[in-house]
Amino acid sequence: MRIAYILTTLGIGGAEKQVVSLAERMAAGGHSVTLIVLKHAAGDEEWPVKLPVLRLNLRKTPAGIYRGLRFALNFLELFRPDIIHSHTFPANMFARMLRARGAKAVAINTIHNVFEGGWHRMLLYRLMDPFADHVTAVSTAALVRFVRLGAVPAKKIALLTNGIDTREFTPDKSRRRSARSAMRAGQMFIWLAVGRFAPAKDYPNMLRAFDEVKKTDSNVELWIAGEGDWSGLEVDGVRFLGLRRDIPELLDAADGYVLSSAWEGMPLAVGEAMAMEKPVVATDVGGVRELIGEAGFIVPANDSAALAVQMRVVASMAASERSSLGKQARRRIEAAYSMDAKAAEWEGRYRGWLAGRA
Repeated sequence: MRIAYILTTLGIGGAEKQVVSLAERMAAGGHSVTLIVLKHAAGDEEWPVKLPVLRLNLRKTPAGIYRGLRFALNFLELFRPDIIHSHTFPANMFARMLRARGAKAVAINTIHNVFEGGWHRMLLYRLMDPFADHVTAVSTAALVRFVRLGAVPAKKIALLTNGIDTREFTPDKSRRRSARSAMRAGQMFIWLAVGRFAPAKDYPNMLRAFDEVKKTDSNVELWIAGEGDWSGLEVDGVRFLGLRRDIPELLDAADGYVLSSAWEGMPLAVGEAMAMEKPVVATDVGGVRELIGEAGFIVPANDSAALAVQMRVVASMAASERSSLGKQARRRIEAAYSMDAKAAEWEGRYRGWLAGRA
């Protein structure tokens, strides 16, 4: 098969990482794969990619969009894809415009979040629906919401969850010792959170919760790895690490993982923490509950008191109890969310949709 993946950017985000991982596995499986990227990521921090990348440098003006469409259509005439697979709202709309202007490939849109914008974006999904052949969502919560809002017909949307690279995210005791030494963790209980500073992540909620935890336990730290402006958010015991590319090492060093989001699709970072056998405390948003199952702790969104309570519960567990919970979490990821299995599932869907079209 010949597959063109369309992304808004290659920035350091979960959706982008998922697409790159999927594209690389499709290429390794013998398929011809290319990436079409609408614009550069803010700050120019991007996931490394070994595949061909067409960068459109799209400007958000009618003339800029027209030029981008024309250039992409010329490229697609040469590449001749069987599948155009786009991810997140801007790329999904761009893919639909390509179909409207004559692109012949099967067009697949993937929705990565329960919230991809306000009513005007949902209206665009509805109006442009004839130009998408299939739509997938990464969580049941996202699927249900988009159908309820009338953005996507129920008969057209399917669930296909994110995958976790269980080879990259495998716990290593030696690496844990080294990472904790490098980070001067000592005997502290370390909470880790990963993600850029953005409204969806609701870091003020996390910091309020941790401030309460710190009042009763001085032997605890919170590390936050992610880019953004963290000024004005200083809390005792919190280390803002900035953008990091050594997340497996940080997860090895950590004792627990915390998510405080106000909304999500299906957060990769939580799945990666579970693969690394870390107990997770997370807010009940998007697909978090279906991802964690019984292998972690769920609290209401925007409830820092409840978040603090569960963080204390996990930190006070015996090490053997936390280890047992972590192993249960990894087994859940291996059984239901392996990236290799998800890539095979995508390949099967692609072939089925192509056969159905023929």
